[in-house]
Order: sequence, then structure tokens, then C-alpha cells
Amino acid sequence: MALNKISLGGTSDATSTEAWKAAFAEFIATFLFVFIGVGSCIANSRISSGDLTPAGLVAIALAHGLAIVITVAATANISGGHVNPAVTFGLAVGGHITIFRLAVYWIAQLAGATLASLLLKGYIPSSSTEGLPVHGLGAGVSDLSGVVLEFVLTFSLIFVVYATAVDPKKGSIGMVAPLAIGFTVLANHFIGVPFTGASMNPARSFGPALATFNFHHHWVYWVGPIVGGGIAGLVYDQVFLGPEPSREYVPL
Repeated sequence: MALNKISLGGTSDATSTEAWKAAFAEFIATFLFVFIGVGSCIANSRISSGDLTPAGLVAIALAHGLAIVITVAATANISGGHVNPAVTFGLAVGGHITIFRLAVYWIAQLAGATLASLLLKGYIPSSSTEGLPVHGLGAGVSDLSGVVLEFVLTFSLIFVVYATAVDPKKGSIGMVAPLAIGFTVLANHFIGVPFTGASMNPARSFGPALATFNFHHHWVYWVGPIVGGGIAGLVYDQVFLGPEPSREYVPL
């Protein structure tokens, strides 16, 4: 099982300058992703008086997809370009990063998302009566439906991450990995925005929730993505990488 290949990391990682630089890169990348993503929602709300229109959906999806392309490409050679706790968890489950790195990446990602959200809340005016947009379930969407949708969307995302960035057989496909990952996020927004907001990323949901102290249904945006990312990591690692693949995660 891939779970047996998980490494704690320990002292070697904790004293590694490279590990802390990587965590700082994740902080910057997640800050930029959330600032662009949430900012696009605020801009759409301001233009459309709060209503989600087809054009607004396209704009929000493009903003999130392009933001992922940019931030993954910018940090791939430093931290691996995770920009998402679900990606980090999926890679840890497959044994490609240590538990120590998972912990410091998560802290950095959540901190970056929170800072971006606080800045948007404090300095970017929103026309929405609720202020900073927070991920929530659409009308008629149950918690279970939200978890299932977030699970499937995140599974597809982490599967693409493995196929284009982790798999040692990726070859020239690795050159376009940031595009493939960003396009997956973009495409999934077309499906998920009206129902759950298409998070796929606990940090993207956590930042605005903490900035507004609105954690209604927030657990959905942890359980769905984390379980989806973990299972995608297990499936790809066990079925497609085989029993003894290289354990080292090679950045994009």
C-alpha cells in the first residue's frame, strides 16, 4: 500500500533551508491564487449587481484556471507548485512528500489564503450585501451532494496532477503540466460553481471563511477535496505507477 511508503521527514526536513523556502513559495502562490480567484468573484458581483450570469461564470472560471497556471508554473521548481492542501495530501498519500512537508505546506497555504482574503475584505469594495464571497451550497444542494461533487472535482484534479507532473513516464507532457492542471480547474468551475462554488481547494474556501467568520457548511470543503485527493493519489500510485515507482516527487 502507498500508505506504507509515507515518510515523516523529521529533523532532516525541519532543518532544510530548501524545505522552508518551498513552504514560503506555497504561501506566496496560494496568496496570489486566492487574491485573483476571490477578486474575480468580487469583480463579477460588482459588474452584475450580485447575480451570477453565464458570462460571469466564464470569467470566474477563467480567472481561477489562469491563476493556477500562473502560480503552478511560477513555483513548480521551488515547491512542486501545489497551491492546494488537497494536492499536498494526495502527494503525501502516494509517498511523494513527507508528512513534515505536508504540515508546513498546509500552514503556509492556509496563511496565504487568509492574508489574501483579509486584504480583499479590507481594501476591495464589494457590491454584495454579504461582503467577501464565501463558498456555500447552491439552492437545493444538500451537504452530501456537495461532498460528492467536491470529491469528484478534486479527484479529477489530483489525477491530472499525477499524470502530468508526478508520473516519471510523463515525458514531454510535463512541459505543459501547469496548463493541464489549470484547464482542469477551469473546466471544473463550469460544473461546480452553481452548486458548491467549485472549490477543490480547502485553502481557497478557508481564507474567505476565516476572514468573515462564516463557516456554514465549511466542512464540505475539507471532506470532499481531501478524500477525493487522497483516493486519487492512491489510485494513480497503485494502479498506474506500480508497486515500486520512484518515491521522489520531481517538480514540474
